Amino acid sequence: MRTVLGLEKLLRDKIDLLRGARIGLICNQASVDHELRHAADLFHEHKGINLTTLFGPQHGIRGDVQDNMVETAHAVDRTTGIPIYSLYSETREPTEEMLENVDALVFDMQDVGCRIYTFIYTLANCMRAAKKYGKRVIVCDRPNPINGETVAGTVLEPEYASFVGQFPIATRHGMTVCELAQMFKEQFDIGCELETIQMEGWSREQWLDETDAPWVMPSPNIPTLDSATVFPGTVHVEGTQISEGRGTTRPFELNGAPYILAEEYAEHLTRLGFPGVHFRGCGFQPTFQKHAGVTCGGVQIHVTDRQEFEPVIVGVAIVKVAYDLYTEHFRWKVPPYEYVYDKNPFDVIAGTNKLRVAIERGDSIETIAASWREGLDKFKQERAQILLY
Repeated sequence: MRTVLGLEKLLRDKIDLLRGARIGLICNQASVDHELRHAADLFHEHKGINLTTLFGPQHGIRGDVQDNMVETAHAVDRTTGIPIYSLYSETREPTEEMLENVDALVFDMQDVGCRIYTFIYTLANCMRAAKKYGKRVIVCDRPNPINGETVAGTVLEPEYASFVGQFPIATRHGMTVCELAQMFKEQFDIGCELETIQMEGWSREQWLDETDAPWVMPSPNIPTLDSATVFPGTVHVEGTQISEGRGTTRPFELNGAPYILAEEYAEHLTRLGFPGVHFRGCGFQPTFQKHAGVTCGGVQIHVTDRQEFEPVIVGVAIVKVAYDLYTEHFRWKVPPYEYVYDKNPFDVIAGTNKLRVAIERGDSIETIAASWREGLDKFKQERAQILLY
C-alpha cells in the first residue's frame, strides 16, 4: 500500500490552507516526496503558494553542516533564492523579525523516533513563536522510522530540559511528528493555532522500510535505517569520552575507545543476554570528532531481530560495561552540552542524573531497566490520549 506523506496530502488535498498566505517552510534535506523532490522546490514552483521564507534546523536546510554542535549561519537558498533563517544559530526560536513576512509556518521534517533529537524541539520553538506572534502552524506527518508502537527508556525530568529534550517524554517515544505536535500543544500548553496533515496508508507497527516512503538521511550521522534503529540507545555514548562512531561509515553502530579491548568488551556485552543483537568485537579509526585518527577498540552492534532488540537498554549497557571494565580510563563528557553549562552532558542526554548515578553505583542492568517503568507507564497513558493512527 502506498504511504501518502503529509507533504503530499497537503499539496494534493489541503492546498487551500496555504492559498493567500505568506508561507514560511521549516525543512531540511529529508523533506522530500516520493519522487525525491524537495519541499522547498515544490512550494517555490507551485503557483498557489507564496513561499517567502525558509527556516533551517540543526545541520542546515540542505544537510550540509556535518559537525554535531556547529551553529548554522543565515543564508540565501541557492536553488530558490529565498532567504534562510537558521534556527540553530544565535537563536533556536524564530524572532518577530524573522516572521515579519510570514502568515503561516509549515513544518516538514523526518524524525527518528527518539526524544534525544533536536528537530522536534525546533518544531516546539516554532509553535511557541507562532503563538506569540499570531501565526498559524501546519505540520506534515512522516512515518516514525523505527515503528510507532515501541516505547522505552527514561522519561525526562524537567530540570534536565535542553534542546535535546524539552518535555517529559520517553527516550523512544513511539510517536509521529504530528502526534508530538498535538502533545506539545495540548499537554505541554503551547496552545498555538495548529493544523496537522496526517498520512494515509501508514500503521503504527510499520518500520520505514515496510512502507514505500522515501529515506533520505535526516542528519549527517543517521545515514541509514540501521543507524536510526540503534540511535535511541547509543546516543547516550555522546555523553562520554567513548566514540559513538562519528567519523566512520557506521555512526552509532560502532562504539569504542583507544583503551577498550575489543574482544573482552564484546564478551561482557554478550553475557548480558540481550535478544536480537550480536556484539562483534572490532577496531575502528574515526576520521573526525572523538579520537580522530586514533584506533579504537570496541564493538559493532549487529541487530539480528529488530522486533526483539531494545536499543535503549543496550545503549546503557555499552556505557555501563565500559565504566565497569575500564573505570580508570573511562570519562564522562565535560560540559557544556547543547549550551547547558551546569550539568553533566550524560545527564542532559538521559534527561535525568539517576541513570549516571546507577552506573557509578554498580546497579545491574535489570535494576536500571526496572527503575524507569513507573515513568514509562505514566507516559504511555498520556501518549494514548494523543495518538492519531
